[in-house]
Amino acid sequence: MKKALVTGAAGFIGSHVVRQLLDENVTVRALIRPGENTANLKGLDVEMMEGDVLDIGKVKKAIKGVDTLFHLAAIYAIWMKDWKQIYEVNIQGSRNLLWEAFTSDHVKRVVFTSSIAAIGVAPGKKLSNEETPFNQYDLGSHYVLTKYLSQQEALGFAERGLDLVVVNPAFPFGANDIGPTPTGKMILDILSGLNRMTFDGGINIVDVKDVAKGHILAAKKGRSGQRYILGNKNVTISEFMDMVYKAAGQKKPFLPKLPYAMLKGGTFALSMWSDWVSKKPPLSTPVEIRYASNYLFFDNSKARKELGLKFRPVEESLKEAIEWFRENKMVK
Repeated sequence: MKKALVTGAAGFIGSHVVRQLLDENVTVRALIRPGENTANLKGLDVEMMEGDVLDIGKVKKAIKGVDTLFHLAAIYAIWMKDWKQIYEVNIQGSRNLLWEAFTSDHVKRVVFTSSIAAIGVAPGKKLSNEETPFNQYDLGSHYVLTKYLSQQEALGFAERGLDLVVVNPAFPFGANDIGPTPTGKMILDILSGLNRMTFDGGINIVDVKDVAKGHILAAKKGRSGQRYILGNKNVTISEFMDMVYKAAGQKKPFLPKLPYAMLKGGTFALSMWSDWVSKKPPLSTPVEIRYASNYLFFDNSKARKELGLKFRPVEESLKEAIEWFRENKMVK
């Protein structure tokens, strides 16, 4: 791996991938969306190229001369005024990059960033793994569906000969979450007092630096056509909130546990307000609550065994995320 193209390079995970590639002495070309905030790449020795993944001409120029493609560019959102763009970017944009890599004579490996959302949810608190069949067709989440469909596009290219590895990050936390992403917003909502309730369900949390390292290891050691879950610790929603307050050095307030029906009704009202009045993302949506009310617990043994991926304590990543949010005046 001598020269890599990183799409979504200015984003949360992408910027950490760029930093770790530079640590490996890899030359990096960063594809930046027009008008995108590039603060995460400030001071880094990278070739920045502005271009949209839907612009085939720009995609051709971006891929020229690189031997490795890390495709991270995607829209991650729980609410949008118009959902058309998430399908265009996450599916057609991915198809554009993959086709150019497939037809080139110099791209030797592709690391395609999917999500645990593209993996099925096992019943109860059982752990899902890379072989758990996708079963969220009726969830109603445009993000989840586009991540699954784009992942299947990528695996289809691998079946036809493209040397491609898929990585499936869990819920990452850490510094440089300038968006913030929906995962980072979970912390901000808890610490700002917007979220003072808990419910049945769970998530898998992981340090964003470990996710980035998983990308690098996938490029080096991953088996073509295979998926690797990049997740660390499985925690309930209540446990996660406890960890956030502890990492922030704050006393945990009383957190009532609300039934699913009440949460669904409340988030429905919030979504209606966003749709018709504020035109801004709500605190949560019925779809998000429905998904998070599952125990989204995952098995990372394949990434540990085949890639050699090791994990930092998630308590450290939560502290780093909170410190970064405070330094950037995103939370008191």
